[in-house]
Amino acid sequence: NRNKKSMTLNLKENKGKEILRKLIKQCDVMVENFRPGTLDNLGFSWPEIQKINDKIIFASVSGFGQTGPRKNDPGFDVVIQGEGGIMSITGEPDGPPTKVGASIGDITAGMLAAQGILLGLYTREKTGKGQMVDISMLDGQISLLTYHANAFFATGKVPNRRGNRHPSITPYETYKCKDGFLNLGVGNDSLWVKFCDAVGLDKIKDDQRFQINAERVKNREQLEKILIPFFENYELKEIIEILRNNGIPCGPINNLEDALNNPQVIQREMVQEIEIPEIGKTKITGVPIKMSATPGSIRMPPPSLGEHTNQILKNYLNISNSEIEHLREKNII
Repeated sequence: NRNKKSMTLNLKENKGKEILRKLIKQCDVMVENFRPGTLDNLGFSWPEIQKINDKIIFASVSGFGQTGPRKNDPGFDVVIQGEGGIMSITGEPDGPPTKVGASIGDITAGMLAAQGILLGLYTREKTGKGQMVDISMLDGQISLLTYHANAFFATGKVPNRRGNRHPSITPYETYKCKDGFLNLGVGNDSLWVKFCDAVGLDKIKDDQRFQINAERVKNREQLEKILIPFFENYELKEIIEILRNNGIPCGPINNLEDALNNPQVIQREMVQEIEIPEIGKTKITGVPIKMSATPGSIRMPPPSLGEHTNQILKNYLNISNSEIEHLREKNII
């Protein structure tokens, strides 16, 4: 919530609804993530919002979207990851389904909402009209299935969990070294030749079982019998240096301390320090989209609940101090 202002508003009271209507008139974008029907019952359905401001982009984010048999069900990240198929392809082959460590159901929905809002604003520049953006967390998870879904459509075969193995490329997975884990991405046959040359595996470079990717995938188990013990003889730093010096995609599996102290991450300003009242200096993650002409920045810390209520009412709606105090006494704000 950095760079945002916070106000509270009681939408069960008519005065609260009146204030929201006045704000909607001035807004370019309105975002809500109540359960479908909640805003409708409060008098703020999409048709009603359009009547107030036909230029507004209205984004609704929910578990299952505004249509369909599940539209009224609550959506939580772990539930959505399971229903969307992501958990079924995450984890070791002989282990249970596993959710992604980050809240990918929530995060994906937010990213899709931002994209939808931008599309709406761009279209409005041409048409002069706003529109509704309907984002479902479940839709977002389905969209992430990509080649897994395509493979199922093509073959009718349900994919199994493969751990860190890629279903159609190898070696493109994780290997244990003496002091940590290595991710290796030999993504094509020319990289295979470079990889073998770099690490001195000349004996298998031209082996017909491994010479082309399709054969390597077919003979994955035989290849792993060679590569698994091979990498266990190396320190992580040592093998990464060899591979990177020869143009082979690779990297360590970092814990969060390592990742957040990565010189590349620091150089890209993906860790920043801000001042938060009553807490002091605090590190937070940075802005991942780098714009040449209008770069993003972290200008405000996350607000406390209702911190800017007075400011918003004064600056946007010209409500006087006495009126604001009256609203507070009536529990409207």
